[in-house]
Amino acid sequence: MSDVAKVVEITAASKTGIEDAVQTGLKKVSGTVKNIRGAWVNEIKVTTDEDGNVAEWRVNMRVSFVVD
Repeated sequence: MSDVAKVVEITAASKTGIEDAVQTGLKKVSGTVKNIRGAWVNEIKVTTDEDGNVAEWRVNMRVSFVVD
């Protein structure tokens, strides 16, 4: 039998960096979504403080998982 995959789109944030934002998002979504097989980061954004320093990293990503 062939596998069927589904994709959900999520947004996650971190004050530390891009990798932490991705890890945070995947960990959170894995609480309700099983059989995660991969993710594609679609967009990377930052928020800044008034001096132009990065205050928070944000990623938008698509997470794929195999449907039971």
